[in-house]
Amino acid sequence: MINVLFAGHPTRWPEYQIPLRDAFAKAGLSVDLRTDHAADQVDYIVYAPNSPLQDFTPYTRTKAVLNLWAGVEAIVGNPTLTQPLARMVDFGLRQGMVEWVTGHVLRHHLDIDFDLEHQDGSWTRHIPKLARDRKVTVLGMGELGSACATALATLGFDVTGYSRSPKSHPGIRCLHGADGLDQALTGAEIVVLLLPKTPATENTLNARTLSLLAPGAAIINPGRGPLIDDDALLAALKTGQVSRATLDVFRIEPLPKDHPYWAHPRVTVTPHIASETRPETASEVIAENVRRSEAGQPLLYLVDRALGY
Repeated sequence: MINVLFAGHPTRWPEYQIPLRDAFAKAGLSVDLRTDHAADQVDYIVYAPNSPLQDFTPYTRTKAVLNLWAGVEAIVGNPTLTQPLARMVDFGLRQGMVEWVTGHVLRHHLDIDFDLEHQDGSWTRHIPKLARDRKVTVLGMGELGSACATALATLGFDVTGYSRSPKSHPGIRCLHGADGLDQALTGAEIVVLLLPKTPATENTLNARTLSLLAPGAAIINPGRGPLIDDDALLAALKTGQVSRATLDVFRIEPLPKDHPYWAHPRVTVTPHIASETRPETASEVIAENVRRSEAGQPLLYLVDRALGY
């Protein structure tokens, strides 16, 4: 019998209980899934960083901590966490992000907001570029970023991808490193941020890097709030260097009611909904990782502690 502790936020247990049990059974695993296993009897922990469990020291038998979120920045630095940590990458998370990003890229590409702002009886026509003539840069070419970049390239956009380490994807110009970041941003008309949150990525978009964009560029951030210097973005919106921004993530969440983003006519705020872990598909990934571990195979999506993701 494999003892699995569900240590996500307590409110999520009713949503995950049945999908997890079904996934374990489908994988042929004999699992005792609970929220109250004795710490020294736990083989695997299904985890979310907003869990009450923050001290991993008693979990001496635990073979792996399996995160329910794609982001691990809130847990990877925990000094008590010595067990292997796997992040969540699943179809539902990936597909949700692709749909959200594609929708907002098309919104800015077609300048749908222009049409909404001119519903005043005047026959004001504007003809958008074709996708092949629109330069889109995706910052972050991990699982989510590469999926979004591929979808946008399939639609015909001129896509450049940027990552900290070298990557290669068919139909996408891939750049990396400090020089690569500047090249990726120079002349970009739409920028999608999907980098992880690390000390090295904080304020990736700042006054200097925003100045590299094509005048009137659009910013789309479903990644992490600290990737953007908020004051620099507001200043760029004021000058018109950035024409619009769609922001799903923020340094403080929920976004404070008095934050200038709420009332800004060129900013769209969405409440961290770009992509959500879905119990049915996430449970399949959790079960597969337990199966792999029990078979002596390497875990999927293992976090590199040195890199922070």
